[in-house]
Amino acid sequence: MSDELNINEIYLSVQGESTFAGLPCIFVRLTACNLRCSYCDTAYAFTEGEKKSLADAMAKIEALAKPFAKGVNVQKLPLVELTGGEPLLQKNSLPLMKMLCDAGYTVLIETSGALDISKVDARVHRIMDLKCPSSGESKKNRLENIPQLKSTDEVKFVIGTQQDYDWAKEQLAKHKLAAICPVLFSWVAPLLPHQKDKSLKAVPEGQTPISRQDLVEKITADALPVRFQLQMHKFIWPPDERGV
Repeated sequence: MSDELNINEIYLSVQGESTFAGLPCIFVRLTACNLRCSYCDTAYAFTEGEKKSLADAMAKIEALAKPFAKGVNVQKLPLVELTGGEPLLQKNSLPLMKMLCDAGYTVLIETSGALDISKVDARVHRIMDLKCPSSGESKKNRLENIPQLKSTDEVKFVIGTQQDYDWAKEQLAKHKLAAICPVLFSWVAPLLPHQKDKSLKAVPEGQTPISRQDLVEKITADALPVRFQLQMHKFIWPPDERGV
């Protein structure tokens, strides 16, 4: 069996989302995705990538992390996150996460929620999407994942329309998600024209866009037990910048 992964990029930045936002993080972006969400800003990861062995990937991660070893960290930094694309499409993402956990890293995975999360190492923080209607991919949600969630996981709703908000609010209550783990309501940052890959799904007709201010005001008015988030990196660098 090959021990290779198809990797789009490995880079050091700050975590821009989740409850870990603002912390130094090494991102391992894997190639390929089985979804084509309407708002996807990483369509370049659908096909672009280079095969690397697990050993080579670990060596790159360790080189990026080495400067942090000089300090005294209560929590070992940097974090390491597997993202994509969809990292769980590649079976060797599982042994890589185990290797990283064994090495003492705090490991995160960003996953669409369309694939089985149960085989991910129990030490990994799984940040799992539930795809809202405007994504065009909400029928792909694997609801069997919800009973697998633990307190160290996070559920993310990417919200771009009023219909998304209503749907997310319904799922929050129906599955009692806030009693399981942190829940993230993430506002959809509009894509720049050159980011709109032709393969992305169209937003279904009849959807009403929601602004980030409207989203925050709805969350507070409805007293929802969720964390509003923006993609922090898009406010530090240009919104289409790679490797950040």
